[in-house]
Amino acid sequence: MPHHILTGAALTLAFAVLARVLRGVTTAGAVAGAVFCFVLYIGAGPGAIVVLMLVFAFTWAATRLGYRRKQKLGTAERAGGRKASQICANLGVAGICAALHAAKPGDPALLVAMAAALSEAASDTVSSELGQASGDMPRLITTWERVPVGANGGVSIAGTVAGAIAALVLSVFCAALGIVRWKLSGIVAGAGVLGMLADSFLGATLERPGWLNNDAVNLLGTLIAALLAFFLAF
Repeated sequence: MPHHILTGAALTLAFAVLARVLRGVTTAGAVAGAVFCFVLYIGAGPGAIVVLMLVFAFTWAATRLGYRRKQKLGTAERAGGRKASQICANLGVAGICAALHAAKPGDPALLVAMAAALSEAASDTVSSELGQASGDMPRLITTWERVPVGANGGVSIAGTVAGAIAALVLSVFCAALGIVRWKLSGIVAGAGVLGMLADSFLGATLERPGWLNNDAVNLLGTLIAALLAFFLAF
């Protein structure tokens, strides 16, 4: 077996175990995360694992910030961590982009799309979790009326700013690690933020009436970010 395959497998296993020990994911979530981690490594190199670890760190920290307040509001993430379906919803598009790049190496647009999908995943989670912890009263993105904390489609200034910062940090890391060119990092950040806002819009228009669940909305948010980045980079 090639050396880089063994290295990727070892890094993937270590990351999955760490995520489970920290209770960031369930056991099934750790398995799903390991699969995507390995695909990202094969398709985009070791730098992709670093970026994925950063996404996990942002998610883990944001979820635990103000956790008692979220518990009282009934919006806290389950103590056991995120499920496999949530992992697939957040990493599925990035994994597909990485797999396509492995099949067609040298296409920078696919790596930009992958980076944008990861950027959106981090941005959306940070925005939602920090918005709930901040105490700001959210407003529905479509009508701007006040809605309860945690309501589908609700946005707050604190949450949106935090999400935008997360997208920017992810884009900088992607460029610094050589996944995307520096001149394309702005596309990664911008697509991540637009995907985050699209996620909120879908939450207000499709999830709020019960037509889609949260996993489907999250998947579409990352897909929108990836498509925007791909066509802008292409």
